[in-house]
Amino acid sequence: MIVAVTGSTGLIGSALVRRLAEQGHQVHAFTRRPEVRFARPEVRAFVWDPMQGQPPEEALAGVHGIVHLAGEPVAQRWNPEVKARIRDSRVVGTRYLVQALSTLSPRPAVLVSASAVGYYGDRGDETLTEDAPPGRGFLPKVCIEWEREATLAEALGMRVVLPRIGVVLASGGGALERMVPIFKFGLGGPIGSGKQWMPWIHLDDIVGLLIYALENPLSGPVNAAAPAPATNAAFTRALAMALHRPAFLPVPPFAVKAVFGEMSRIVLASQKVIPKAALDSGYTFRHPALDAAMASVFP
Repeated sequence: MIVAVTGSTGLIGSALVRRLAEQGHQVHAFTRRPEVRFARPEVRAFVWDPMQGQPPEEALAGVHGIVHLAGEPVAQRWNPEVKARIRDSRVVGTRYLVQALSTLSPRPAVLVSASAVGYYGDRGDETLTEDAPPGRGFLPKVCIEWEREATLAEALGMRVVLPRIGVVLASGGGALERMVPIFKFGLGGPIGSGKQWMPWIHLDDIVGLLIYALENPLSGPVNAAAPAPATNAAFTRALAMALHRPAFLPVPPFAVKAVFGEMSRIVLASQKVIPKAALDSGYTFRHPALDAAMASVFP
């Protein structure tokens, strides 16, 4: 299978490219940086900036499936310019990609276009399957528009999968990269009340689920989160245990707001997300339990 991957140098994208190549697939890796090179002969690099127009036609020629992961990082202090980049890199970038697919013949059979659990907003203790309505606020609105653009590929005869990705557990990036130094100094602890639910997924499983979506008849939204959601207090306990450090210093909400500004709403939000579509389709999680998943990240 020939698979195109956008966002190929990010945390998830780089792991996905590696796994696809290891499995013997050919990969067209999209990157904004022309200097990027991949060591494996199965991987070809193609330059594409999602904000500058459609990807080059030769990058999509002969491709059987696409995994679209490109987007401005959300985990930064927001201002109007940053929010515009977060929104446009996803919505406009996906629009350009689908426009390129509309003129392609033959077309890939499937588009797996990333979304986020941010779709649900702050929902307290409500159990959230893929049928739950969206929340309110900036990030839910971005996710709605983002998914809408990707779903337009269905009119082209393509199967479209929308993985709503939770907090990814990995040692080399993502949310844990910022948390680990604090915990190693013994200063970690629950954020706010610690009662808010955190949808998490191990890097092995998000990569596995993306490949599963390419190869199996999933369609529509798919919650990319482990089947055992955890509260923030349980999450920070598991991280501290894996690092052999204490986790008893709670971080008050005002401190989170002082550091992250408006983005603190995402940090403090509660989302009890259940991966019903993935489980119903037969996907088996490699790391379904939080303590064991965290221990595998920090052996």
